[in-house]
Amino acid sequence: MPETKKLTGKFIVLDGPDGCGKTTQARLLVEWMQRQKVPTDSFRDPGDTTIGEEIRQILLSPQHSAMSTPAEVLLYMAARAQLWTEKITPALAANKCVVLDRWLSSTCAYQGYAGGFGMDKVIKIARECLERVWPDLTIILDVDAKAGLSRLHRQFDRMEQKGDIYHEKVRQGFLLLAKERESFAVIDATGDIETVHKKVLQIVSQASFG
Repeated sequence: MPETKKLTGKFIVLDGPDGCGKTTQARLLVEWMQRQKVPTDSFRDPGDTTIGEEIRQILLSPQHSAMSTPAEVLLYMAARAQLWTEKITPALAANKCVVLDRWLSSTCAYQGYAGGFGMDKVIKIARECLERVWPDLTIILDVDAKAGLSRLHRQFDRMEQKGDIYHEKVRQGFLLLAKERESFAVIDATGDIETVHKKVLQIVSQASFG
């Protein structure tokens, strides 16, 4: 297990295609950190601010099917900028470990790669909007697009309704991004919850955090 002292003040993201289990794994990681007495805050992106939750509703509502990819990019970035200012910055300043469910990596994979907007353009916008673009560690939970979507036993939101071809491109975008950045790690998320959780803890334990 990691030396938990090194986790204080760090910024960790769990991300991946729809149905990869990132929300569950983020919760399990936070629970583990709390048992290790690591001061921790967790948030979802977009969301967890009043403004962010309103934007989330607009982005995910199926009634907004006409929304363009550039509009998606800007709305996700607006929610992210608010979350950074209102929640993440104070948490990091208090030397807490911040665990996020999605971050910029999602916009790179979904809108940048699958949507054709361009990952470089997404990152350029992020640099103009955020004091810090990349977390200390990003863990991508990799799962086949069809397998991931089959795990969602509910009505699909607007993004989830985009089809298998789009979602396979999303997966490819995550994997491409992970190859390009040293602070990224990829985990096979096709196993059971506990197996994947152990893999997450192993990645966290091995992270050097610069």
